[in-house]
Amino acid sequence: MAEDMGSTVPRRRLGRALRDLRNEAGITLDAAAEALECSRQKVWRIESGLGSARSVDVRAMCELYRTKGDLTRALLALASETRAKGWWHTYGDAIPDWFELYVGLESAASQLRFYKNSLVPGILQTRDYALGIYRIDQPDLSEDERERAVELRLQRQSLLTRRLPRAPQVQVVLCESVLLRPVGHSTTMAEQLRHLLEVNGQSNVSIRVLPLAAGPHHGTVAGEFALLDFPLGNRSTPDPSVIYSESITGALYLDRPCEFAAYEKVWSSLLALTLDEGQSIQLINKIIGEVHRG
Repeated sequence: MAEDMGSTVPRRRLGRALRDLRNEAGITLDAAAEALECSRQKVWRIESGLGSARSVDVRAMCELYRTKGDLTRALLALASETRAKGWWHTYGDAIPDWFELYVGLESAASQLRFYKNSLVPGILQTRDYALGIYRIDQPDLSEDERERAVELRLQRQSLLTRRLPRAPQVQVVLCESVLLRPVGHSTTMAEQLRHLLEVNGQSNVSIRVLPLAAGPHHGTVAGEFALLDFPLGNRSTPDPSVIYSESITGALYLDRPCEFAAYEKVWSSLLALTLDEGQSIQLINKIIGEVHRG
């Protein structure tokens, strides 16, 4: 998994390049779809990096946008990389189409920042906690399907300790309500809370608690989100950072600088309200004791 980022990053790069070329050519999304004799949705998906792009489609777009030969060849080479399969493809239907892009981005990120007000982030969940969530969230799944979904979630967690590429820096802001909301039996919650303390001991992971006493804050309006930053690699500039926000039917991916700046402000305001790491650890230990007494 550590060495296999799949096609997510090249898909994003190709999509951004094609979107920029279309805009420079002064062609709208609808006009491009009409000229290419395809749906608007298809052009949008390619530009958004949500699917692999066939060479024939990329060539047709480059011709439409009057792209120079050397750039066309570079984009065609990039298109061939968008067909690579990531490790998560072995899980098949256990991963929704709209979540597949996130898993690839998560694997490629150098920094992950999570704000959660309802549940523990997936990459920090224990097996029993994840099973408890899936029983509520996906009641129609068979036990086998549920197990595959949980295995996928647990497999994602290996990025926290990978050596190559270097494990991402992970910062988590958890509302106190996440720690108090029971999932499964009391033993499940106690185990999950202890796991948070254990993971927080890693040098690349920081978990801080936003106390209920902080009152209303910007996260109340923004809702849960994740901020993903990417390494420079061998490029002069890193890939654009992404904001990920999930709902019951899909997810929102934002990467415009103005959008990211707005969420950065929310993140900074949340950090200003959180307990420090020592206080957060004390509160988690206190809640563990209360769970055992309950």
